Order: sequence, then C-alpha cells, then structure tokens
Amino acid sequence: MQKFFFFLSFLTAVLTAAAQTGVSVSPPRLYYETDPGQSSSQTVKVTNVSKSNTLDLAVSLGDWKYDQKGENLMFPSDSLTTSCAGWVNIKQKDNYFSLKPGEAKEIEVTLTAPNTLTPEIPVHTAMLYVTQMNPIDDVDKQGANIKVSVRSGIKLFHRTLEAKSKKLEIHNLLFNKETKNINLHFENLGNVWADGIIYPELLNTQTGKKTTMDHIIFYSMPGDFRETDIVLPENLESGKYIATILIDYGDDNTIEMAELSFTYE
Repeated sequence: MQKFFFFLSFLTAVLTAAAQTGVSVSPPRLYYETDPGQSSSQTVKVTNVSKSNTLDLAVSLGDWKYDQKGENLMFPSDSLTTSCAGWVNIKQKDNYFSLKPGEAKEIEVTLTAPNTLTPEIPVHTAMLYVTQMNPIDDVDKQGANIKVSVRSGIKLFHRTLEAKSKKLEIHNLLFNKETKNINLHFENLGNVWADGIIYPELLNTQTGKKTTMDHIIFYSMPGDFRETDIVLPENLESGKYIATILIDYGDDNTIEMAELSFTYE
C-alpha cells in the first residue's frame, strides 16, 4: 500500500524531505505598515533546493493565530476576524508555476488595506502557502512506498501607521508542585506584535547559589494571553528559592520583571 506524506514548514525557511525534495522560501515573514486604502508590495523568493526533481508549485492563502502556549493554529482563509487574507493579491502567473532543480522565482505579494479598518483590531495577519502539487515517490524506513510533498508558509502581518505601543504585562508567576515547573502568565496589551526573550534565573536563598536557565523565545500578537511553562533543572537540589523572570521584548524601556519565592522539595 502506498502512503502519502505531506510536510509543512511555516517558520523555517527551508524544508527538505527524504526524497531530496525541498523548497526554500525567503523571507519567512512579511510586515506591511500602511494606512486604510493604501497598497504595499513585497517580494518573496521561492527556490527549488532539490537536486533532481522538478517541482510544480501552487500559491494559496490561509489564516493563523497563536494559542495560549504560543503554538501556531491554522485556519481557512478569511475565517478569523484578524484576517487580512482577502486583502492580498498575487499575479495570475505566480499562482501556479514549476521550478527545475536549483531554479528560483520571485513572487510579488501586494496587500491593499480596506478603508473600513478600526482601532479595535490593530493588527491583521494571514498565511501565504507555497505547496508542491506533484508528490515525489520515495521509500520509508520500513521499505514501504510513500509519496512525499512539501508545503512552506510565509506569515503576513499588517498594521496601520498609528504610533506603536508595545506593552506586555505579567499577570501571574506560580510554582506548580505537581509538575515542579514555574508557570508564567502574561498578556500583550499593546497595539503591535511583540517578540522577545524570557530570561529565568534561580537563587537558592540558603546557599546563595544562582542557577541561570535556558532562555525562552516567544512571539505574541495584540490581545494574546500567554501561558509559559519554565522547566526547572532536573538536578536542582531541595531548598528555598527566589525565581526571577525577565521578559525582554525591545529596548531598555520594554522590559518586564517578576519574582517568586517557593520551596523546592
């Protein structure tokens, strides 16, 4: 029995499958800043990184958003109130095309904002998909025949030229005794996307030992409420601790910090 395998990549620029079929899309994100009624165009470069296979590719649009954990959720085009998929125009010749091995093509992506924009939704988004339409024959690790296809997604962001207001607010910082993790809850209260890094650090108040944990990269949209689990080190010794959480999402004026005292047993 022949199986069909479909690979999706929307945050990484390059995806290569077992059959040496792959597509590179650059850049992985497009940012538009225009006022209502205005148009703006940007270019996406699509490259067939396969060494032997010609790819038949189709361009389509969809919607996406982050869940509370920061994971991507995909939806059909124009199904979200934050969607700008209906504002995007691709030239007809770029909707479906073929690329030989190593060949590249530039696609012009034009976004025209409607005159009906309201401040209640400061940012609109969409996903531009580049999908392989001719699956390639391959064999999996068990020797079964499979069909391999790839799809890459480019995130589109739009906002008006209104002054940016970046603001994250920490709502809660808790120690979960069952999972032995720290739970950080924060919200994007600004009018623009806010991307940044969470820096967690522990201080053992009995020994004075500091433990710096791996930083966490996050992405958020206006109105997003985020729940982030900070995993404590496996070899952490029992004791009383102060956890310091620093959220850096811009310059020196856009930093949030919180502290938590807890006992680790």
